[in-house]
Amino acid sequence: MLDLIRVFAQVVDSGSFSKAGAVLGMAPSSVARSMDSLEEVLHSTLFKRSTRRLLLTDAGQLFLERALPLLAESDDLLSAMRGLQAEPQGMLRVSVFESFGAQVVCPLLPEFLARYPGARIEIDLENRVIDLNSENVDLAIRVGRPTDSSLKFRRLLTNRMLLCATPEYFARYGRPSEPEDVVRHNCLLLSSERQQHYWYFQQAKDLRRVPVRGNLTARGGTPLLLAAQRGAGLLLLSDWMVDRMLRQGGLETCLPDWEVSRYPEARDEIFVVYRGGRYPNSLSRVFVDFLVERTGRISG
Repeated sequence: MLDLIRVFAQVVDSGSFSKAGAVLGMAPSSVARSMDSLEEVLHSTLFKRSTRRLLLTDAGQLFLERALPLLAESDDLLSAMRGLQAEPQGMLRVSVFESFGAQVVCPLLPEFLARYPGARIEIDLENRVIDLNSENVDLAIRVGRPTDSSLKFRRLLTNRMLLCATPEYFARYGRPSEPEDVVRHNCLLLSSERQQHYWYFQQAKDLRRVPVRGNLTARGGTPLLLAAQRGAGLLLLSDWMVDRMLRQGGLETCLPDWEVSRYPEARDEIFVVYRGGRYPNSLSRVFVDFLVERTGRISG
């Protein structure tokens, strides 16, 4: 059946049996018999035939629209299965938000490229949500479960947030002992579309929404972390981003008994996302597996 569909698609693309046959390496009569067989299987007339040209019937147009995705899916599956037997190679284009890309993904790339010497990676560190279905990107790494049903994804790690500042900042301005205390502090903020910023504190069933404000706002976490290291204010960032500074003593946490988030849900997750409706090639597949394995050590 797929072979007949492939001949049908080529006839539509070429506009005649003879031109389609030249592309497919078939005699025009064989192409015509294939179309007769397909119409017999479907119990539908696909073409209005004349000596001058071929025109699709309404049934033919409907069948074309549904058949082309089937061919693409079949080609992707064959490519993926063949790739299982071959060393992954080629170009992989990855989009990841700036802070996670710089601190987590980029340090892992030399290890991956050494493991797969035929691979090449083009990585963009950007804080915008790209459209995977329209842009030339194979994989994206995002915070939050994708809502687009056409996308597939795998979880990398839980994005746990920590509230922290330098010891000098706490010595000068005091350490919050209750969530409401943060309103008296200069809070370093990740930008959002909201007019008012809130931080959400949860302890068991106790959920508190606290309005916050500050003199520095940024799209990514790096400018805020650099400012916090110099005592500029109270910082709410992911644990993987502040872990090194906490271990070195450059930052200290506060309100450790509370889970803190920029959203009502106390925890968010980071996912690697790729287009649905197709089979990832071998390079995409091994890169996703690699990320899941290596970032799992962070979350563990």
